[in-house]
Amino acid sequence: MTQPPPVSGPPGSGEPTGSTDGDGPGDATPHLLVMPSIEGAPPPMVWPGAEGAPAWAIPVSIPPGTRGYAVFIPLMPATTEAAPVAAGPPAPAPAVPAPRPAEATAAPAPTAVVGPEESIPTQTVAVTAADAAPPATAGAPAAPSAGTGTSAARPPATIVQQPAAAPLPAPYRIGVPSGAPAPYRGYQPVPRPPSFLDTRWPGPAPAQGRAVPLAVLAGALGLAFFVPLTRTGIGWFLGWLALTVAVVLAVRRTGAELPRADRRIRAGWAVAALALLSVLAFRNAWWLVTFCVLGALCCATLAIVGGRLVRSILFSLVAAPFAAFRGQPWVRGHLHAPANPHLARRVVGSAAATVAALIVFGALLSSADGAFSVMLGELVPEVNGGATFRWLLLAAVGGLCAVAAVYTLAAPPDLSTMDRSGTRRFGLVEWAPVISALTLLFGGFVAVQFTVLFGGQRHVLRTAGLSYAEYARSGFWQLVVVTMLTLAVLGGVARWARRDRAVERHLLRVLLGLLSVLSFVIVGSALSRMYTYQKAYSFTGERLFVMAFELLLGTVFLMILVAGLRWRGAWIPGTTVALAVVMLLGLAVLNPEDYAARRNIARYEQTGKIDAWYLRALSADATPALAGLPDPVRRCTLSWVAKDLDEPDPWHAWNLGRIRARAALDRAGPGAVGGPRDCRAADQFDLPKRRR
Repeated sequence: MTQPPPVSGPPGSGEPTGSTDGDGPGDATPHLLVMPSIEGAPPPMVWPGAEGAPAWAIPVSIPPGTRGYAVFIPLMPATTEAAPVAAGPPAPAPAVPAPRPAEATAAPAPTAVVGPEESIPTQTVAVTAADAAPPATAGAPAAPSAGTGTSAARPPATIVQQPAAAPLPAPYRIGVPSGAPAPYRGYQPVPRPPSFLDTRWPGPAPAQGRAVPLAVLAGALGLAFFVPLTRTGIGWFLGWLALTVAVVLAVRRTGAELPRADRRIRAGWAVAALALLSVLAFRNAWWLVTFCVLGALCCATLAIVGGRLVRSILFSLVAAPFAAFRGQPWVRGHLHAPANPHLARRVVGSAAATVAALIVFGALLSSADGAFSVMLGELVPEVNGGATFRWLLLAAVGGLCAVAAVYTLAAPPDLSTMDRSGTRRFGLVEWAPVISALTLLFGGFVAVQFTVLFGGQRHVLRTAGLSYAEYARSGFWQLVVVTMLTLAVLGGVARWARRDRAVERHLLRVLLGLLSVLSFVIVGSALSRMYTYQKAYSFTGERLFVMAFELLLGTVFLMILVAGLRWRGAWIPGTTVALAVVMLLGLAVLNPEDYAARRNIARYEQTGKIDAWYLRALSADATPALAGLPDPVRRCTLSWVAKDLDEPDPWHAWNLGRIRARAALDRAGPGAVGGPRDCRAADQFDLPKRRR
């Protein structure tokens, strides 16, 4: 059989010109490739399957006018079965066109690409005219052979690509056991890999019940009712205590089973948060109570999410706010309980009826008795636009905190992969020169510090050209930054430096130990500088806080030295956070603003110099000490705090510091409080502002 005639249309179109249904003339043999004769093009390939059999193809998109080839692969069953013997006369075998002499009769088996990293294996099968013909029936005459010789000329083999017999994974299976092809379902997208939320934090299963919604409601009402947003007071502690108790009661029924050690650690962080918020019932220094509130929130996130190492602790600070919004659908699912579908409506109606009854009967009883009216006025806050906004804001914050707590504790995230050890990729060539250079540099700095320490003020004046106090003040903040950067360097080297060989372990232990010791000396130098500066000028609460923070950093260096003995430092991050809590509680016990006021008063008694403008900006914590100053300094220092104490505190804003301050002002009398004129008169006792 000769090559099929050319087809009309662009080259490469896979449509034959002949028809196989008998309606018109044409070549009845289906071909895999039908195209015009082109010099160098491969010959047509005979269709290996039965006529009308389905084919499998990969749809592609090519630019118009591009000359290419389309290969159609027949769908074959995974296990071939013997075809039944035909009852009629055998059909003649289709002739296969002989290839041109210049063309190769065999080609390497191509692979149909189905994905970026997957392929469908194929196998090469040699098909001849005799193989393509059906088996002859018994007694039927043989078909005459083509040609003039005595023996039939066997046509050359044509290479046909068929799918491999080995089964392929879905959805790329070419055939099914029955031999029927699977319908084409279009493009099947590759599923995305599972995320961290899918594998490590899938969240709790949908649940129903009243405990979780009631805990969220209690947390919202607790913060809205107790917390005095514009003042410090015991309400901060009571509001958070109500939220904590509600969450604990809800989690006892719906929470996940945690190990005993983990439960104790989480309970410790919860107690630490309550302890920090209790500071607001005793102290008034704005900077101290701000750090206590932030520290309480950090402790609460550790109690909810967990975390013991640096990465998991940082993750908990982000995961808790994320859980507050992620857990809202889960909490709302508890309200659709089949046993009581109208629970939310009944609760809202009951709350509205309760509020209405209290308003009506409370107004009648308060108008009937004056003493009861005064007591009720102290208990019930004034209702206005600002108070309503404050209640709504605090209720939203309390509800979100409760949602984050119950959602996370019901199914805590798995932090094991986050806290795993990092790949130790740094060898001696990478880290040893850096640590050695820093050690030498720190050693030279420490040597100079000892020279200053033993040389005294005269040596400093002669060498640096500065006063001793100015020399102390000039380098404190630089040393604080050096200390923090050194901690980062030590942590990075300890995590990523290799310790496979003994020489690496010994050298790393020696260099990190020397660097930690020198850094501890630098911390001592920074503390000495700040204390010297405060003695020369004035003590302030903020400077005391900075000194306490620098002392905390020095303690971390000591912990690094202890951990380096046995290469066990996983306890350092959690211990550092716990020491930070202890630092804040220690400052609250010290009462830093009262301490700073008393130190400045003692220096005034010795030198006659005092910074009255700074002292009058102190909170009520320093009022008892300032009330003992002589006039006009006392009248200046008490002028601001007296105005703040004129307004009485509601019961939920009870504060020990303000109570003591009011008592001190009552003892001093109204003449002890002055104004701006007294402060201008107190300038004669002020310290020099140029710090020379």
